[in-house]
Amino acid sequence: MNMQMVELEATGIVKRFGSLVANDHIDLKVVRGEVHAVMGENGAGKSTLMSILYGMQAPDQGSILLRGQGVRFRSALDAIDHGMGMVHQAFKLFNSLSVWENVVYGREPVRGISLDRRASMAKVADLAERFRLKIDPSARVGDLSVGVRQRVEILKALYRDARILILDEPTAVLTPPERDGLFDVIRTLKADDRTILFVTHKLHEVMAITDSVTVLRHGRVTERMATRETTPADIIRAMTGRVVNLTVERAPAAPGALVLDVEGLTIGTGPKPVVDRLDLKVRGGEIVGIAGVAGNGQTELIEALTGLRRPDAGRVTLAGQDVTQADVATHRAAGLAYVPEDRAVTGTARGASAADNLLMGYQRQQPFAKGFRLDGKAIAEHARRLIARFGVKIPDETVPVGTLSGGNLQKVVIARELTHQAPLLIAEQPTRGVDVGAIEFIHGELVAERDRGRAILLVSAELSEILALSDRILVMYEGRILADLPAGEADEDRLGLLMAGRVAEAA
Repeated sequence: MNMQMVELEATGIVKRFGSLVANDHIDLKVVRGEVHAVMGENGAGKSTLMSILYGMQAPDQGSILLRGQGVRFRSALDAIDHGMGMVHQAFKLFNSLSVWENVVYGREPVRGISLDRRASMAKVADLAERFRLKIDPSARVGDLSVGVRQRVEILKALYRDARILILDEPTAVLTPPERDGLFDVIRTLKADDRTILFVTHKLHEVMAITDSVTVLRHGRVTERMATRETTPADIIRAMTGRVVNLTVERAPAAPGALVLDVEGLTIGTGPKPVVDRLDLKVRGGEIVGIAGVAGNGQTELIEALTGLRRPDAGRVTLAGQDVTQADVATHRAAGLAYVPEDRAVTGTARGASAADNLLMGYQRQQPFAKGFRLDGKAIAEHARRLIARFGVKIPDETVPVGTLSGGNLQKVVIARELTHQAPLLIAEQPTRGVDVGAIEFIHGELVAERDRGRAILLVSAELSEILALSDRILVMYEGRILADLPAGEADEDRLGLLMAGRVAEAA
């Protein structure tokens, strides 16, 4: 490490929230022009530390040096003025505005007293070309894919001349091709001597793109290492304090009765429906994975299967009951448990307590309901039991879930839905944003549910997850099931070809 080129140094950072010590005397040193990973389990203190570095929170103790000069940011705007930039997990964009309008917002070029549209578009186009971001400045942000919207966020930071860019779980919502595109952008930024703080749980990405790693556990730094001198197993031990088995152990499936039967499902009218006469079946005791590049109808399919959307044609039968045009409550009553892709909007009520969120779907059942009243003691005991079992890092069950990290919020949803005894579980991105220890636990729970006879339909952007868990794999392309493969006949290369519609090459 070249000490003359240290870009950012934090020393003795402490941050408390009541009795909880989120950051406990953390030291962090980042060299100019490097990609530096910050890793740790959910609740390890990563998000709090990034918020302090970006001026969103003030530390209780400690100091920050930026290019050798002491700084104390009063706000994120102050951090931006000092050359910091941050791309959050939840993008902060105006969907109704164009790319260039989002990028220059708040720092618009003017001619006299008017906005200089031509100069704005030219500056944004020049930046996009310089950093190989492949963005149309005139495109409406709401029409863009998730991966391109992320590039808009990066472009916003570069427009403000960010020399240090914090990427918070940047691949959590990206498909594999979008992830590879982001890595190309990161390499371009590194070549321009920009410094990247890469906050992630994904070990293979750390090994592929970073130069060094700082690992946090329980708010403290446990390891600092050069990526080329370490292994994924070393990083996992530093994160968890134990050996984690990322290989999913499972016996061959024993499929039973048909639980989900979909025939001719069609969503959208006209020559090219979003979902086009789709058939699929899922039996008890099997995990069926759906692979596909985002935008090929997976989202609309799951919405139709869960009652969030009415299909235009076809039939959906759940545990023998026709639920084609039924609402969400009817689907639930028929036997559906559902882990949605969007844990914050669809999966939880962020203003409600953990106890209330873990109760949803049970509130009319014994022992929680007594006549027309709810049993507060039973509800609290139920919540505490699930919080302990699923390792949710939260002070207690009365805390609103909106205060939790993304990974802990995901654990709340997983805990609630796996506890339902519904014959069908639909799981969208079940391990998105959770740490390696939680991934091991969730994968084990999904396999255990399968072995108990549950039917599981799995949708994941992680091909490694699809391959590790699925007994059969369906590949969606342009609204249709292009292939139905036994797991033993699938690998990433073959699935990648099928996801691109290249059937002949994948044969």
